[in-house]
Amino acid sequence: MANILLAHSYHLPYDAKQVRKMQPYPPLGTLYAAAALRERGFSAAVFDSMLQDPVTGFPEALRREKPKILAIYEDDFNFLSKMCLTRMRELAWQLAQAGRKAGAIVIAHGSDATDHAKEYLCNGVDFVLVGEAEESLAELCASVLGESGISTKIPGVMRLDAAGKVVQSSPQAPRNANWKNLPKPARELIDLEPYRQAWVSAHGRFSTNVVASRGCPYRCNWCAKPISGNKFQVRAPESVADEIRELKQDYGVQHIWFGDDVFALNQHWTKEFADEIEARRCALPFKIQSRADLMSPETVANLKRAGCAEVWMGVESGSQRILDSMDKGLRVEEVVVARRRLGVAGIRACFFLQFGYPGEQWEDIQQTIDLVRRTRPDDIGVSFSYPLPGTAFYDRVQEQIGSKKNWTDSDDLCLMFKASYKDEFYLSLRNALHAEVDSWQHGDFAAGNKECSQLWEKVFLLEPGSRNSEATIFTASATAGSRDQLVRLEVAQVGGING
Repeated sequence: MANILLAHSYHLPYDAKQVRKMQPYPPLGTLYAAAALRERGFSAAVFDSMLQDPVTGFPEALRREKPKILAIYEDDFNFLSKMCLTRMRELAWQLAQAGRKAGAIVIAHGSDATDHAKEYLCNGVDFVLVGEAEESLAELCASVLGESGISTKIPGVMRLDAAGKVVQSSPQAPRNANWKNLPKPARELIDLEPYRQAWVSAHGRFSTNVVASRGCPYRCNWCAKPISGNKFQVRAPESVADEIRELKQDYGVQHIWFGDDVFALNQHWTKEFADEIEARRCALPFKIQSRADLMSPETVANLKRAGCAEVWMGVESGSQRILDSMDKGLRVEEVVVARRRLGVAGIRACFFLQFGYPGEQWEDIQQTIDLVRRTRPDDIGVSFSYPLPGTAFYDRVQEQIGSKKNWTDSDDLCLMFKASYKDEFYLSLRNALHAEVDSWQHGDFAAGNKECSQLWEKVFLLEPGSRNSEATIFTASATAGSRDQLVRLEVAQVGGING
């Protein structure tokens, strides 16, 4: 039995797109919170809903542990948690109501609870923790379990007062400056075997996740940061290397996904990290998220030494005008250079792309397609602009957002504001671009040429009739390009940058 039961609300089978990918990762944010509690002397258990059925598994965990406190502590390192998917919100409320019925005090933490505290507090939750909450969680648990009553002075605690109004204990969300010194995440509290089986069955190797840093100092105006704001902190390189060695030797891990918002921010840290990995002889292939403008020759070389096999860069658009409108702080030319450097080093270079940002016109879309064809990334991820509370983007379009304010799951792909085109056009654009990039990687461009041509023709046919006359415009409108300005598929085979 444990006094505190931790849980989270992301259940893979509720998200069809992620089921197809089958790349499940343990909830590191939840496991870090568990580690922080155990360091303070609390008995803690974790119900991991990633692969377990919460309908049957969670009630059994409540009966087994008989917790005095239930902490629904979301994984802050999982981008899907930041998207506030309604299917997972519903599950969080179900867990909270079950916990309260079992007699536990219920605490919630995460992006969605921060953005919708009143709804959570009206659906079974007693307290919502905002900001970087490991220390606040420990203090609140000590207060709940103590004999002197629950303190109202713990930073970052939201609750309902007697009148049913949300009150917060401190005006600002707390920042945990000690996070980088926490013990490693308490992986021993969950069963990693189902993760291993899922990965090996789908991909032939066991991959798990690590984080070397927390937060992001960049200020892209569509990116929500309800937990860490613009603060950034990084763990000691030797600590990260020790964790990788343990995962390799003790858990049989064969691949690492770094869940950092931005990896390799500090060039000196990256060199030290590569040195520590080499000293321990514990290199594993890993993939990261980073930025094109961080891929200096020195950083690329050190990433290669450390074992980096794949870099996902937030490219977003091939239009400089759109990048500037996003406050991305990135030049298109830097993407071209970064892709070439990574290719030469033998590291896969992959692009995150975003369509539908307000002000994006046909000309801007063509520039993005052209950038992909010129640079030939090894893979792409296509998303549609998604307004999240707390961002400048959200503030600009919130009056247009109707009753649907969040996607149901990550495959929803609905534009919730007045974009330049209708949803069907963007879906067709995504399908055509993905099919073309996939045909390059599988070496079957000729075989896939007909299929790609048909998909692109659908994009061309939809474009004129899919334009939205009430589209939101943030910047000066681009001059509309003619349909012939887009390089046709047959011509696009020439001139890729493959390193």
